[in-house]
Amino acid sequence: MSGLQAKKIMLLGSGELGKEVVLEAQRLGVKTVAVDRYEHAPAMQVAHQSYALDMLDGAALRAIVEQEKPDYIIPEIEAIATETLIVLEKEGYHVIPTAKAANLTMDREGIRRLANETLGLPTAKYEFADTLTELSEAVRKIGTPCVIKPIMSSSGKGQSICRSIDDVEKSWDEAIEGGRAKKTRVIVEEFITFESEITLLTVRSVSGTAYCAPIGHIQQDGDYIESWQPHNMTDAQISEAEDIAKKITDALGGYGLFGVELFITDNGVVFSEVSPRPHDTGMVTMVTQDLSEFALHIRAILGYPIPAIRLISPGASRTIKAWEEHTSYSIKGVEKALETPDTQVRLFGKPETKIGRRMAVVLNTADTVEKAREQAEKAASHISLDYNE
Repeated sequence: MSGLQAKKIMLLGSGELGKEVVLEAQRLGVKTVAVDRYEHAPAMQVAHQSYALDMLDGAALRAIVEQEKPDYIIPEIEAIATETLIVLEKEGYHVIPTAKAANLTMDREGIRRLANETLGLPTAKYEFADTLTELSEAVRKIGTPCVIKPIMSSSGKGQSICRSIDDVEKSWDEAIEGGRAKKTRVIVEEFITFESEITLLTVRSVSGTAYCAPIGHIQQDGDYIESWQPHNMTDAQISEAEDIAKKITDALGGYGLFGVELFITDNGVVFSEVSPRPHDTGMVTMVTQDLSEFALHIRAILGYPIPAIRLISPGASRTIKAWEEHTSYSIKGVEKALETPDTQVRLFGKPETKIGRRMAVVLNTADTVEKAREQAEKAASHISLDYNE
């Protein structure tokens, strides 16, 4: 990049979403540095520079930031020493969207209290617990069935539905095992009966706040397996969803894309969670929109205008997951999957498989969401993982 005075971003978390962020940044002439806790993470494979380190180690994180001196620090996962980011921001570094947002959304407690107790947004009833005894008391207070989650985890790890008081110990063990950063605090949430679950991708930029068409999705064990865009909603529901999204993203501040998760219920729209970064369910936007969620994120970060976000075609995504743990594997059936019309397959290139880990995604566009979902499922059915002993 000799002769080009490029801006530099440092990505903290370098999975499949970070990989797309890096590619979009490079298209706009940005120098990219990818950081993750393991070598050869997807974004590292395409970044100009990469480092493997424990991002919960504040001293190690500071050292790499001071070495690289990025113009923008972009957290892409929750498990980061956010207290260090707050200090770095005070010293003049630019954290996306803000260090406060990264800190608040790092665990479910901070964002839930902001949404419900500060902003008055509709949420499920909730309690927190630090011990098995406290968890039992919280479950009795909330009632069963209820949802129990670690306050910090990713891809639904550690989440379970507690259907009776007899399930409490099992749910506690799952939450502690699946949580990140050695936290033993859990959240107990009222079980919400919903018509659908959506992600409203919300962009804060120099052009103001804008929204992508709603994305519907289906989760299993707290992790998405399928998403589609647009999700069918009434004008009143969309207006209510956008109002909630604007309030929570305004409170977090800064520029960038936010994934706002919402429940659509008989009694209105209910806030679930927000991530100050591209959302896994939003991978569908790589084929449905003129600007993907990753392109929108980078444009907003760089201070570039976003005059419009256009939905080009209905579409759907379907994840391909691993169900064994191996350090050597291959992905079969891509050629057969691509026989399905209007299909794209993205292999993430992760160095090893883990149980439930996303390894690829199938994307499809069609005249209707229903057709796209059907074709994405058909294409995905041809893809499998072959584990090499």
